[in-house]
Amino acid sequence: MLKDFFSKPKKRKYATIPSEAAKHDVPEGIMSKCPNCRKILYTKELQKNLKVCMHCGYHHPMNAYERVESFIDEGTFKEFDRHLQSENPLNFPDYLEKLKKDQQKTKMNEAVLTGSGNVNDIPIILAIMDSTFRMGSMGSVVGEKITRAIEEADKQGVPFVIFTASGGARMQEAVLSLMQMAKTSAALKKFSDNGGLALSIMTHPTTGGVSASFASLGDYNFAEPGALIGFAGRRIIEQTVREELPEDFQTAEYLLKHGQLDAIIDRLELKDTITNVLEIHKQAGEIIW
Repeated sequence: MLKDFFSKPKKRKYATIPSEAAKHDVPEGIMSKCPNCRKILYTKELQKNLKVCMHCGYHHPMNAYERVESFIDEGTFKEFDRHLQSENPLNFPDYLEKLKKDQQKTKMNEAVLTGSGNVNDIPIILAIMDSTFRMGSMGSVVGEKITRAIEEADKQGVPFVIFTASGGARMQEAVLSLMQMAKTSAALKKFSDNGGLALSIMTHPTTGGVSASFASLGDYNFAEPGALIGFAGRRIIEQTVREELPEDFQTAEYLLKHGQLDAIIDRLELKDTITNVLEIHKQAGEIIW
């Protein structure tokens, strides 16, 4: 007791606030936070897992080049129509400047990447929409590139596979953008009449004029888990029909339940599943399930 009385008082412990320099010691982008389960993930580990959360299975968005890397056999992809550039037919303010910024950011000429490649040694023609370029909106060049890719698949007699991700038609091009719905749909109809196989894989989000045209016109319509798929926005529909919509309305799971999708495919199983579908349609192909 007496010894404790004369001993020096213990210093109180305070939380240490890291300095700005210390904060910068951690490299930017080394960690990622899952928006679904809120868990902190190592970015490299997430990328190795094809951007699928290891804890809850949430599918993080992928850009077009990441899709190519995960889906197409290494060294087989050849890009089409990289020279095509959008113009500004309506003289929309700052439109061309915004396009240039997105081109620098994404290293793409437009919101869709098209080309040829192999999926487990099966040749295909591919189109991949990228939501990081003007939210994947469909302008004249997007419609032209997709149409040319479909025509090339028809010419080569190989399947056409498209990954969709879009906010809809591009408002800066008005009716010229809406015309792409008919243009791409007509190309798919001709391709189908000639015996072509078209596979549509809808990713988050696939909305507006894209969902109302080529995205829904595949011989097989697939989607990734949890993808938002629909035409008009939820609030607009509720105000129009004057009813409260189900919580899962316009999700891939809701569409599958109501017969608007053929299957929901996990990204980690996508390449093998699509290979099986392509094998079924190969002449004298062996089916492996």
